[in-house]
Amino acid sequence: MVVDRISELNRVNARKTDAFDIFNIRAYVGANPYLSMAAIVFDFTLTKNQNALPVEQYAKIVSDRYPDFREKTFTSHADLFAQTVAKVSALEMDLHLQHWSVTAYPQFDRIAVETLHARTSRELIFSVWDWFEAMTQGQDFAIANHIEVLQAQFRRSVYGGPTVYALLKSARELGIPTFYLWDEGLMQYGYGRKQVRGIATTFERDSHLDSDFTTRKDDCKAFLQTLGFPVPKGRIVSSFNEALNAVDRIGYPVAVKPVVGHKGIGVTANIQSDEDLEAAFDRAVEAVEPEQSIRIIIEQSIEGDDFRLLCVDGKFIAATKREPASVVGDGMSTIEELINRANRSPERSDTPTSPMGKIHVDDAMHRYLAEQDLSIETVLERDRTIFLRKVANLSAGGLSIDATPNIHPDNIVLAQDVAQHFRLTCLGIDIMTRDLSRSWKEGNFAIIEINAAPGIFMHLKPAIGNRVDVTSHILKTFFHSSAEARIPIITFNRVTLSDLQTAIAYILRHYPHWTIGAACQDGILINHSEKPLHPDYNTNIQNLLRNPKLDLLIAEYPESILDRSGMFYEKSNLVVLNDPTEIEMMLAKNIFEDAKVVIKQGSKVSTQYQGLIEQYALSESFDQVYLEAIAAMIL
Repeated sequence: MVVDRISELNRVNARKTDAFDIFNIRAYVGANPYLSMAAIVFDFTLTKNQNALPVEQYAKIVSDRYPDFREKTFTSHADLFAQTVAKVSALEMDLHLQHWSVTAYPQFDRIAVETLHARTSRELIFSVWDWFEAMTQGQDFAIANHIEVLQAQFRRSVYGGPTVYALLKSARELGIPTFYLWDEGLMQYGYGRKQVRGIATTFERDSHLDSDFTTRKDDCKAFLQTLGFPVPKGRIVSSFNEALNAVDRIGYPVAVKPVVGHKGIGVTANIQSDEDLEAAFDRAVEAVEPEQSIRIIIEQSIEGDDFRLLCVDGKFIAATKREPASVVGDGMSTIEELINRANRSPERSDTPTSPMGKIHVDDAMHRYLAEQDLSIETVLERDRTIFLRKVANLSAGGLSIDATPNIHPDNIVLAQDVAQHFRLTCLGIDIMTRDLSRSWKEGNFAIIEINAAPGIFMHLKPAIGNRVDVTSHILKTFFHSSAEARIPIITFNRVTLSDLQTAIAYILRHYPHWTIGAACQDGILINHSEKPLHPDYNTNIQNLLRNPKLDLLIAEYPESILDRSGMFYEKSNLVVLNDPTEIEMMLAKNIFEDAKVVIKQGSKVSTQYQGLIEQYALSESFDQVYLEAIAAMIL
C-alpha cells in the first residue's frame, strides 16, 4: 500500500530554519510504481518553519549553473527540485541518469529519480536540498565542491571505473540486461544460460592460462619472436651487476621492467646511463610481488612513438597514440603552476568519462625534469613545450590521440595474427614506431608487450581525434542482439507454489531438458526442487537469473514487493494478472513488443497481444487460460 499520509514522526530531517522537508528515502532495484527503472524515491514537502521563495527565483539561481533550465518551465517547487536532482545526477561527467517523476499526494509530493549507485544518489539529494535551503536564506552555496565530492564517491563505487562504466552504458543502449554480482565482484551481462560474466575487459570465456601468460613478459616476447614478429632485443636479470652486463651486450638506450607486471608499473624507458639504470632497476624490483623472485627485463629502448592496438575477438578494432603528459610555457608561470592550471581543465576532471586524468607530480617526474635541467620551479619560456615523463602513462596525465585511420594494413594483419593466438576477448598490443602508417616490415617497429584486460576508454574518448565504439564491438562478441542476452520470462501478480509446480510440469512435458526457475512469496523452485528462500525477495530473483543453466523464469510480483523494492528484471514475455491492483497493472507495461498480457478481472478475461485486445467471459479455470498462453509462447 502506498503511504500517502505524513506523521510528524516522519518529519525528522527538516531543520527549524528549513523551507523544505525530505523524508521516506528508499531505493528501488528496478521498475517500480514511479519509474520504469532503478530509482531513488523520496517524499518532498514545504515546511511551515520558513517561507519558500517563488519557484522562479530558485530556477533563476539553478540556471546560472545549468543554462538549459532557462528554457524550462516548472509547475511547482517539487517539479523544480526533481529536475534539479536529475540534472545533478549526471555529475557533470555525462552519466546516463536523466529520468524523473513527481507524484502528487495531499500533503507531499513523491519524487523518483533514476539511479545507478544508490549511496551516491542519496547524498546527492541532500546536497541539492542544502543548495535550495541556502538559496532560501540568500546565502552562497559551493555546489561545485559538493559535485566534486560526489564524483569521487561515484568513482570509488563498483560502477566508477572508466571501462566498467563504458561497458555498462553500452549494454544499456544495446538493450542487454546488466547487473553487478556483489559477492563475486563481477558484472553479469544477460540472464540465465545466455549470460556472460566479467569485470572490465576480462570475461569468463577468456582463457585464464592465456591471460596469465601475457603477464610473463619474457615468455611472451620469446613466443612472439618464434612467430617472426619484431621485438626488442633483451635479457632477463636478477641483480644490478647482471643488468650492467646486459647493457654491455645490448647498448644504451634501454628500457627496464619487471618480468611479471601490468599497467606500466615499474617500467622505465630510454635509460642512457649506469646511474639511471640503477634507479630504474630499483623501481622495477619494488614492483615485484613479495612472493615472487626478482626477474627484471633489460631490453632495447626503441625510438618512436607509443601506440596501443586493440583487438576484440581476434579482430583489429582501434589504434591510439599515447604521449606523456606535457605543458606549454607562457613566459611567466612555473612548471608547477602550469601543471595545476592544466589539472583544473574539464578535460582532466579525472572522472569515468573525462578524456584525460590529472597530471601527477612524483619522483619519476622530478627525475625526468632534472635530466632536462629543469625543476617544477622553472619558469618556461613562452610556447616551449616539455614532456613531464618518459613513459606515456595515461593514468598519470598522458595524452591519447586516435590513430585508427592512419594504421597501415600490414600492421592490422600483424595485430590480428598476434591476437588470434590467444583465447582472449580483448587484447592490447603495445608497439613503438616512428610512423604507424608505414608497414612494420620496413623496420623501426617493435612489439613492446601484449596485455590481457586492456583499458579501453582511450579509444572511446581520446583527447584528440574521433571515438571508436569499442564497447559495442566487445558486447556484440557475445550478443548479436538484445534478444540473445535474454531468456523467456513469465510474470504473475499472484501465484502459489502449487500453481508454479503445475506450470513447470506443463513446460517440462514439452521441453524435458530445460531448467526452469520459479519464485513466489511462498518459495523458490528449480524445476520441481524447492530451494531455500532468501528474506529479500529480489535476491531470490537475482539468484535464479545468475544460474548459468536457467532456460526460463517464472516470477510473482505482487503490489507489496513492487512498492517495497521494485522489479529486479527488465520486461516480460508473458504477464498474467489475476484481479490486479492499480500498482500491479505496471507489470502489463514492462513487456516486450511481442509479449502477451492476460488479465482476469472478476469473471472476465482480456488478452492483449501486439496491439489487439480480446475480451470474454471466463468459462474455465483461470489456470487453463494462462497455461494455454504459456503453450503459445514456448511452442
